[in-house]
Amino acid sequence: MNDATKPVKKPSRIQLRNRKRILDAALAVFSQHGYRGATLDQIADASGLSKPNILYYFDGKEAIHVTLLNALMDNWLDPLKKMDPDGDPLEEILGYIHRKMQMSREFPRESRLFANEVLQGAPRMKPHLETGLKTLFDEKTALIQRWMDQGKLAPCDPRHLLFSIWATTQHYADFEEQVAILTDGETDPVDGAEQFLDNMFRKLLTP
Repeated sequence: MNDATKPVKKPSRIQLRNRKRILDAALAVFSQHGYRGATLDQIADASGLSKPNILYYFDGKEAIHVTLLNALMDNWLDPLKKMDPDGDPLEEILGYIHRKMQMSREFPRESRLFANEVLQGAPRMKPHLETGLKTLFDEKTALIQRWMDQGKLAPCDPRHLLFSIWATTQHYADFEEQVAILTDGETDPVDGAEQFLDNMFRKLLTP
Protein backbone atom coordinates (compact mmCIF):
# COMPACT_ATOMS: atom_id res chain seq x y z
CA MET A 1 0.00 0.00 0.00
CA ASN A 2 1.55 3.31 -1.05
CA ASP A 3 1.13 6.64 0.77
CA ALA A 4 -1.67 7.75 -1.55
CA THR A 5 -3.86 4.77 -0.62
CA LYS A 6 -3.17 4.72 3.11
CA PRO A 7 -6.25 5.63 5.15
CA VAL A 8 -6.03 9.05 6.77
CA LYS A 9 -5.91 8.73 10.53
CA LYS A 10 -8.55 10.85 12.19
CA PRO A 11 -7.36 13.14 14.99
CA SER A 12 -8.27 12.05 18.48
CA ARG A 13 -10.63 13.99 20.73
CA ILE A 14 -7.64 15.28 22.68
CA GLN A 15 -5.97 16.48 19.48
CA LEU A 16 -9.15 18.21 18.33
CA ARG A 17 -9.58 19.79 21.77
CA ASN A 18 -6.00 21.04 21.82
CA ARG A 19 -6.24 22.50 18.32
CA LYS A 20 -9.37 24.36 19.39
CA ARG A 21 -7.63 25.63 22.53
CA ILE A 22 -4.74 26.90 20.44
CA LEU A 23 -6.97 28.60 17.88
CA ASP A 24 -9.19 30.20 20.55
CA ALA A 25 -6.12 31.50 22.36
CA ALA A 26 -4.52 32.71 19.13
CA LEU A 27 -7.69 34.56 18.16
CA ALA A 28 -7.57 36.49 21.42
CA VAL A 29 -3.86 37.25 21.04
CA PHE A 30 -3.99 38.24 17.36
CA SER A 31 -7.09 40.40 17.80
CA GLN A 32 -5.39 42.27 20.64
CA HIS A 33 -1.81 42.55 19.39
CA GLY A 34 -2.09 42.09 15.62
CA TYR A 35 -0.02 39.59 13.68
CA ARG A 36 3.29 41.38 14.13
CA GLY A 37 2.83 41.97 17.84
CA ALA A 38 1.67 38.44 18.64
CA THR A 39 4.14 35.75 19.68
CA LEU A 40 3.97 31.98 20.08
CA ASP A 41 4.83 32.46 23.76
CA GLN A 42 1.72 34.61 24.20
CA ILE A 43 -0.41 32.01 22.42
CA ALA A 44 1.08 29.24 24.56
CA ASP A 45 0.37 31.19 27.76
CA ALA A 46 -3.21 31.96 26.70
CA SER A 47 -3.90 28.35 25.70
CA GLY A 48 -2.28 26.77 28.75
CA LEU A 49 -0.14 24.59 26.49
CA SER A 50 3.62 24.58 26.08
CA LYS A 51 5.29 26.16 23.07
CA PRO A 52 6.57 22.76 21.83
CA ASN A 53 3.01 21.48 22.11
CA ILE A 54 1.80 24.39 19.97
CA LEU A 55 4.43 23.51 17.36
CA TYR A 56 3.26 19.89 17.34
CA TYR A 57 -0.08 21.06 15.92
CA PHE A 58 1.03 24.03 13.80
CA ASP A 59 4.25 24.85 11.95
CA GLY A 60 4.40 28.31 13.49
CA LYS A 61 2.63 31.60 14.10
CA GLU A 62 1.81 32.16 10.44
CA ALA A 63 0.20 28.72 10.09
CA ILE A 64 -2.08 29.47 13.04
CA HIS A 65 -2.94 32.89 11.64
CA VAL A 66 -3.75 31.53 8.17
CA THR A 67 -5.94 28.80 9.70
CA LEU A 68 -7.94 31.44 11.57
CA LEU A 69 -8.27 33.67 8.50
CA ASN A 70 -9.43 30.80 6.28
CA ALA A 71 -12.15 29.89 8.77
CA LEU A 72 -13.07 33.54 9.21
CA MET A 73 -13.64 34.27 5.52
CA ASP A 74 -16.36 31.65 5.16
CA ASN A 75 -18.31 33.17 8.05
CA TRP A 76 -17.52 36.75 7.03
CA LEU A 77 -19.00 36.40 3.55
CA ASP A 78 -22.11 34.53 4.64
CA PRO A 79 -24.27 37.58 5.58
CA LEU A 80 -23.72 39.09 2.12
CA LYS A 81 -24.37 35.79 0.38
CA LYS A 82 -27.80 35.69 2.06
CA MET A 83 -28.96 38.85 0.25
CA ASP A 84 -31.80 37.37 -1.83
CA PRO A 85 -32.26 38.65 -5.42
CA ASP A 86 -35.96 37.72 -5.21
CA GLY A 87 -36.61 39.47 -1.90
CA ASP A 88 -37.81 42.99 -1.21
CA PRO A 89 -34.76 45.15 -2.03
CA LEU A 90 -34.98 47.52 0.93
CA GLU A 91 -35.63 44.73 3.43
CA GLU A 92 -32.82 42.64 1.97
CA ILE A 93 -30.29 45.42 2.53
CA LEU A 94 -31.63 46.22 6.00
CA GLY A 95 -31.51 42.52 6.81
CA TYR A 96 -27.88 42.48 5.73
CA ILE A 97 -27.17 45.40 8.07
CA HIS A 98 -28.79 43.56 10.97
CA ARG A 99 -26.77 40.42 10.22
CA LYS A 100 -23.56 42.49 10.20
CA MET A 101 -24.49 44.09 13.51
CA GLN A 102 -25.13 40.66 14.98
CA MET A 103 -21.66 39.59 13.90
CA SER A 104 -20.18 42.68 15.59
CA ARG A 105 -21.99 41.69 18.76
CA GLU A 106 -21.02 38.01 18.67
CA PHE A 107 -17.61 38.03 16.95
CA PRO A 108 -15.68 41.20 17.87
CA ARG A 109 -12.35 39.35 18.03
CA GLU A 110 -12.84 37.94 14.54
CA SER A 111 -13.67 41.40 13.23
CA ARG A 112 -10.48 42.84 14.71
CA LEU A 113 -8.47 39.93 13.29
CA PHE A 114 -9.82 40.76 9.83
CA ALA A 115 -9.23 44.51 10.27
CA ASN A 116 -5.63 44.01 11.45
CA GLU A 117 -4.86 41.78 8.48
CA VAL A 118 -6.24 44.32 5.98
CA LEU A 119 -4.44 47.22 7.68
CA GLN A 120 -1.17 45.34 7.17
CA GLY A 121 -1.87 45.04 3.44
CA ALA A 122 -3.65 41.65 3.63
CA PRO A 123 -0.41 39.67 3.00
CA ARG A 124 -1.95 36.35 4.03
CA MET A 125 -5.51 36.99 2.87
CA LYS A 126 -5.15 38.80 -0.46
CA PRO A 127 -6.10 35.70 -2.52
CA HIS A 128 -9.40 35.53 -0.59
CA LEU A 129 -10.05 39.22 -1.23
CA GLU A 130 -9.17 39.00 -4.92
CA THR A 131 -11.32 35.94 -5.60
CA GLY A 132 -14.02 35.12 -3.06
CA LEU A 133 -14.79 38.61 -1.78
CA LYS A 134 -14.32 40.44 -5.11
CA THR A 135 -16.57 38.01 -6.98
CA LEU A 136 -19.30 38.26 -4.34
CA PHE A 137 -18.91 42.04 -4.09
CA ASP A 138 -19.32 42.46 -7.88
CA GLU A 139 -22.36 40.17 -7.88
CA LYS A 140 -24.14 42.02 -5.06
CA THR A 141 -23.30 45.54 -6.25
CA ALA A 142 -24.70 44.59 -9.68
CA LEU A 143 -27.86 43.32 -7.95
CA ILE A 144 -28.24 46.53 -5.93
CA GLN A 145 -27.67 48.62 -9.07
CA ARG A 146 -30.38 46.62 -10.84
CA TRP A 147 -32.80 47.33 -8.00
CA MET A 148 -31.96 51.03 -8.27
CA ASP A 149 -32.42 51.02 -12.04
CA GLN A 150 -35.85 49.44 -11.50
CA GLY A 151 -36.79 52.26 -9.13
CA LYS A 152 -37.00 49.93 -6.11
CA LEU A 153 -34.22 51.78 -4.26
CA ALA A 154 -33.12 55.40 -4.25
CA PRO A 155 -30.03 55.84 -6.45
CA CYS A 156 -26.53 55.88 -4.98
CA ASP A 157 -23.22 54.15 -5.69
CA PRO A 158 -23.72 50.50 -4.61
CA ARG A 159 -20.00 50.08 -3.90
CA HIS A 160 -19.89 52.96 -1.45
CA LEU A 161 -23.18 51.81 0.04
CA LEU A 162 -21.55 48.49 1.00
CA PHE A 163 -18.39 50.23 2.21
CA SER A 164 -20.57 52.44 4.43
CA ILE A 165 -22.41 49.44 5.84
CA TRP A 166 -19.13 47.72 6.63
CA ALA A 167 -17.68 50.85 8.25
CA THR A 168 -20.70 51.56 10.44
CA THR A 169 -21.42 48.01 11.54
CA GLN A 170 -17.87 46.79 12.13
CA HIS A 171 -17.00 49.95 14.07
CA TYR A 172 -18.79 48.50 17.11
CA ALA A 173 -16.48 45.48 17.08
CA ASP A 174 -13.21 47.03 15.95
CA PHE A 175 -13.48 49.96 18.39
CA GLU A 176 -15.32 48.09 21.13
CA GLU A 177 -13.36 49.69 23.99
CA GLN A 178 -13.88 53.20 22.65
CA VAL A 179 -17.59 52.59 22.18
CA ALA A 180 -17.86 51.27 25.74
CA ILE A 181 -16.17 54.39 27.16
CA LEU A 182 -18.17 56.86 25.07
CA THR A 183 -21.49 55.17 25.88
CA ASP A 184 -20.64 55.13 29.61
CA GLY A 185 -20.43 51.34 29.69
CA GLU A 186 -23.89 50.84 28.19
CA THR A 187 -24.77 47.15 28.42
CA ASP A 188 -25.42 46.62 24.72
CA PRO A 189 -24.63 49.67 22.56
CA VAL A 190 -25.07 47.52 19.45
CA ASP A 191 -28.78 47.23 20.25
CA GLY A 192 -29.31 50.98 19.96
CA ALA A 193 -26.99 51.18 16.98
CA GLU A 194 -29.09 48.67 15.03
CA GLN A 195 -32.17 50.87 15.22
CA PHE A 196 -30.18 53.98 14.35
CA LEU A 197 -28.58 52.36 11.30
CA ASP A 198 -31.91 50.86 10.21
CA ASN A 199 -33.48 54.34 10.24
CA MET A 200 -30.50 55.98 8.52
CA PHE A 201 -30.19 53.51 5.66
CA ARG A 202 -33.98 53.22 5.28
CA LYS A 203 -34.20 56.98 4.70
CA LEU A 204 -31.24 56.88 2.31
CA LEU A 205 -32.59 54.03 0.18
CA THR A 206 -36.35 54.55 0.18
CA PRO A 207 -37.31 55.74 -3.35
